[in-house]
Amino acid sequence: MNDTTEIQKLKLAVKELSVLNDIATAVSTTHDLNQVIELIVHECVNHLNVEQGAIMLLDQTETDDKFHTIIREVETETDIVPYHFGVQLSGWMIKNQKPLLINDIASDDRFTNLSDGEFPINSILSAPLKTKGKLIGVLNVFNKMSEDGFTLDDQRILSIIATQSAQVVENARLYDEEQSLKKIEEELNFAAEIQKNLLPSSNPQLDGYDIAGKSISAKEVGGDYYDYITIDENNTVICLGDISGHGMPAAMLMANLQATLRGQALFTSSAGECLTRANKLLYRSTDMQKYATFFYGILNTEESRFHFSNAGHNTPFLINPNKNVTRLAKGGTVLGFMEDYQFEEDSIKLNSGDTIVIYSDGITEALNEKDEEYGEERLLAVLKENLKSNAELLIEKVFEAVKIFVKDGKQSDDITIVVIKKI
Repeated sequence: MNDTTEIQKLKLAVKELSVLNDIATAVSTTHDLNQVIELIVHECVNHLNVEQGAIMLLDQTETDDKFHTIIREVETETDIVPYHFGVQLSGWMIKNQKPLLINDIASDDRFTNLSDGEFPINSILSAPLKTKGKLIGVLNVFNKMSEDGFTLDDQRILSIIATQSAQVVENARLYDEEQSLKKIEEELNFAAEIQKNLLPSSNPQLDGYDIAGKSISAKEVGGDYYDYITIDENNTVICLGDISGHGMPAAMLMANLQATLRGQALFTSSAGECLTRANKLLYRSTDMQKYATFFYGILNTEESRFHFSNAGHNTPFLINPNKNVTRLAKGGTVLGFMEDYQFEEDSIKLNSGDTIVIYSDGITEALNEKDEEYGEERLLAVLKENLKSNAELLIEKVFEAVKIFVKDGKQSDDITIVVIKKI
């Protein structure tokens, strides 16, 4: 081996170390994914003397276009990789997962479907980005600015850069995801706090009545809603609803419904009419996939009567001291399903010892490990067994019974209950 060959090898080794050192120094200053990739591509363009470069990362959502270009570096006015070419390139890399060197794309059999006019790329050098044997992306440089085109030494350098950079890119991607999740978590916690403030902070204190309510969301925010609205000294609205879906969309619709009902409750003393008006407003402000089951009651303490309208909700129970059960079903369909719908209403006389229980289907549809539902029969059994308990204790007995039934099962739906007892 002559001295010239040794010198060339030494120069190549120095160049490799220089590139890796420059990249390591650059990326050590940031955790941001876009900045990390931008720095890597920039160093590749400079050290390999090319017109442009790009990194395509494997799309975690598994869309039709499995790779998407994150960062590019362009040294000329040439456009970046055309879509069709990018698809072919990413498909080849997924299949082969090894470096690709082409100095005359027009004559390469693997990319013959594209005309010269569709992309101004003459030569390409690509290397897979792999961590722990898993392909996460592709590092590309295009159009070597020398007559000889890309060399095997260029391929070696790019492969080394790709090998050394892959974990850095993956760490930056994971950091980016972690930061995004933290932001989402903060927003959810904030939304949960807002939603908590929308629910009653205390139970109404009405002469001759013991009233309590409680709601537990399956997620940070939920779609169950209960409320107390004072109309005048003798009439108080007591209502409970269940919004379709879960999470943030359901919570937003719940807030919309609450505002709508609170506004309408002040304009009419009729339960049916209030739901009719609220339904029209809800229908106009939401799409067909969003709706709510709802039970709306007005307690008149002067006459000891409970006026109600049920919009497709689980039928509440009226249980008298002899444990006879009456279902409060009068009303109509769910809210937000039909624009022009007239809800019916009914009323019942409340006597001493009567108990009204309004609940959401998160209780009756709670599942145990055998996928068995808790059901109405179990709920009624707990209510009858603890009928003499005050409203708050009766609610706790129900929640405790559901928890024992579910055991290690995951709460899949919001659970809410309101109890009204005539003393």
